[in-house]
Amino acid sequence: MATIRPFRAHRPPQSTVARVASPPYDVINTKEARDLARGNDDSYLHVSRPEIDLPEGTDEHDDRVYDQGAINLKKLIERKALVQDPEPRLYVYAQKMGQHRQVGLVACASVKDYVEDRIKKHEKTRQDKEDDRTRHIDTLGAHDEPVFLTYKAVKAIDDVIAGVTATRPVYDFDTNDKVHHTLWVVDAAQTQRLVQLFDKVPTLYVADGHHRSASAARVHELRKGKPGEHDVFLAVIFPHDQMQILAYNRLVRDTKNRSAEELLKAFRERFDVAPSDTAVPDKPRTFGLYLGGRWYRLTAREGTFDAKDPVASLDASICQDLILAPMFGITDPRRDKNVDFVGGIRGYGELEKRVREEGWHLALHLYPTRIEQLIAVSDAGMLMPPKSTWFEPKLRSGLFLHTF
Repeated sequence: MATIRPFRAHRPPQSTVARVASPPYDVINTKEARDLARGNDDSYLHVSRPEIDLPEGTDEHDDRVYDQGAINLKKLIERKALVQDPEPRLYVYAQKMGQHRQVGLVACASVKDYVEDRIKKHEKTRQDKEDDRTRHIDTLGAHDEPVFLTYKAVKAIDDVIAGVTATRPVYDFDTNDKVHHTLWVVDAAQTQRLVQLFDKVPTLYVADGHHRSASAARVHELRKGKPGEHDVFLAVIFPHDQMQILAYNRLVRDTKNRSAEELLKAFRERFDVAPSDTAVPDKPRTFGLYLGGRWYRLTAREGTFDAKDPVASLDASICQDLILAPMFGITDPRRDKNVDFVGGIRGYGELEKRVREEGWHLALHLYPTRIEQLIAVSDAGMLMPPKSTWFEPKLRSGLFLHTF
């Protein structure tokens, strides 16, 4: 059963929350973080991207970067840009982007549940990224950014959370990415009720944040026997029916330097190919192909993939197994420099622009993975190909922090 724990969050005063809140560390690069935090000492990027306070060109994995993060966190707490709540509580966090709204529960999830696979995964982690997050979390003595978890929706939980959201929030603000953020502190009685209800939820699923959750487990192992709340990690837990997954698209470089006509001929050997007026595929197992300055529709033929296999039938798998590997020799998309990945939030215009300006030979617009597919893969104990899911909106960092 799923163990969740209330905690004493460090969080910004209401008057400065918009100055503190920042994008998550892994959706922006160092230059973007430096630009966003310029002139704002309260920005949480000083904690999540501490290299911005060191000389330009400093390696992100330099010892000084991790130490600087801890120094910056201490400064934010000392000058009360982050203030710790007096009692352990749960929190409710709502985000609205366009017509989509998702409401999740902020809590500490159990490392033991993660290790024993009651919190299930769908993605293979990279050792270098795990090492980075482990050092970052351990040096901070805190989980500074939450893991994005989901579960099969439960009406009783929905009802309690709806009661919380009917009250006055502690935060209610917009960010420059056109997302509206609202946060409530859950009272003691509702906190106890939610803990009891989640104790009956059999499984949680990692939606986004595999490296953070794996690193939290490693930090707990490192600190075993030492005091502090390192046996849990910070999470926001959303019901599955509120998840929004966008496409995760591909840019491809052809090392054989084939013409558009030659590439189309190669595609026709594996797919039904037709010119298209739109980039965006309207059903699974179809792809938008941008080649030679125009869009085509690729449709995977029956029998070219295993429709009963929860991984092989994913659009990302079909893309890898029928296009990237056999046609372009891209067998390790995590490391191959001839493929790049573009989150669907950037739109098809970004694909066209990068093909024109950066010398990519073509772009592929995928149909989004469905949350039911993610759950099926996780339940089967299997793993998705890299870059199969792009969740939006992203969780804002700096609204709540869990210290050990």
